[in-house]
Amino acid sequence: MKERFERVVVFVDYYIDKLKSVIEQNGGIASAKDFHKAGIDRLLLYDSLEKRILLKESHGNYILADEQPDEFRVIQSRSDKLIFSHGTALFLHGISDRVPHKLDLTVPQGDNVSRIKKNYENTKFHYCKKELWDLGIVMLKSPQGYDVKAYDLERCICDLIRDKKSIDVQVYTQALKEYFGGKCNPRKIIKYSRAFHLEQKVRTYMEVLS
Repeated sequence: MKERFERVVVFVDYYIDKLKSVIEQNGGIASAKDFHKAGIDRLLLYDSLEKRILLKESHGNYILADEQPDEFRVIQSRSDKLIFSHGTALFLHGISDRVPHKLDLTVPQGDNVSRIKKNYENTKFHYCKKELWDLGIVMLKSPQGYDVKAYDLERCICDLIRDKKSIDVQVYTQALKEYFGGKCNPRKIIKYSRAFHLEQKVRTYMEVLS
């Protein structure tokens, strides 16, 4: 009896470790498909939910119950069209020291994000033309060390200038001073500014702040 009990404990520990491994490999959140690929049976998945080893984050997506999930990674997992932008992207780049209270996300015009808005009230959505949506996408590290998609600095600067009226003054000023004061890539920022019809404004900032 003791030997059988020990085998059961070893098995339980093994499958819990495997569940954790799959979730960690997928940035803190994993889908039923991810578990299936790893050879984890559906019954074990349901059992782990009943025992509160896993929690259902959203339809078909799961997180560990005993760990604080990465908010950046969890929200972005809801759609491959969600790109961190504006002040949130600047924070991820290390340009802004302001921890975002609302996470800025940009999506193509026409995308329906009403359900995501409802589930995540700490988000702020920005919209852009479909042909400009993927301009400047890069991979950055979230505060918890997971890879997330965000816009590069040049795209961030163009977005700030374009949406100046809705941007916090301190965030706006700090970002432009740091970028044009030392991080500026002239060829790239001019290329982006033309796409957004901001070339003259960008050239003015380059002259004044560089």
